[in-house]
Amino acid sequence: MAEHPGFAAAIGRTERREDRVTPALLSRMAATLDVPPPADGTLPPLWHWGMFQHWLAPDRLGADGHARRGGFLPDTPGLERRMWAGGRLDFYLPLRAGDAVSRTSTITAIEAKHGASGALVFLTLRHEIARPDGLALTEEQDLVFRAAPTGLRPANHVPPAPPGASRRIVQPDAVLLFRYSALTGNAHRIHYDADFTRGSEGYPDLVVHGPLQATWLAALAASIAGRRIGRFSFLARRPAYVGRTLTLEAWEEEGQVSARSLDPNGAVCMSASAEFPRDAPDET
Repeated sequence: MAEHPGFAAAIGRTERREDRVTPALLSRMAATLDVPPPADGTLPPLWHWGMFQHWLAPDRLGADGHARRGGFLPDTPGLERRMWAGGRLDFYLPLRAGDAVSRTSTITAIEAKHGASGALVFLTLRHEIARPDGLALTEEQDLVFRAAPTGLRPANHVPPAPPGASRRIVQPDAVLLFRYSALTGNAHRIHYDADFTRGSEGYPDLVVHGPLQATWLAALAASIAGRRIGRFSFLARRPAYVGRTLTLEAWEEEGQVSARSLDPNGAVCMSASAEFPRDAPDET
């Protein structure tokens, strides 16, 4: 597709928000994920997605529940479907309850392509999240904008995980999807409006959040290594649906932990990898 004239002007655009790590965030996220709250008040990996929310009035939302584009994110004419395709995070300093934090977001790249499913726009968004005394983490998000889907991707069956891999079974239900949407300020209707999901987006049922799967996989990877994560990356490969079992798997290989989520048919919904600092500094 031809490059939209607004894309070049959007590259380098920045936005800054401020927030605070609260005990309420920790307790609500822990209850939603069905895990104990962190005893020392430290925010576990990827729980920061419950921060920096910006709720908009209804007339500023699109039909899918996302913010209308043309503000911070540029307009993508004819490509109204938005997907969070993956991301990469580097962790430096821990975030703890009571910390005042800031997030500076920058659009670093926009590329228009034409794939098998039609026109696509890929946008890379970089976040720098800081405590008053320094940078806590950086994150790159890969967003994809496309037209209405014409069909689901074929299953991507993979070999079994290596012997000794850690596994966890999760059963995402509608209550979990609703609560996670609320905690992260995500109004995308594919996670709670089944009629919209089937009729407008072409999915057979409510879609499990990619960030929710990434959060599960990061926790499983950290439990294997027994150390804090230094770098985490994830890639969405296939939708996962409400009420269908997800198998989370993780194993050590080549100095890192590989992880993935699989649907009941053995297809990979998300793949991820975690790296761990050899000599982790004191987390002060």
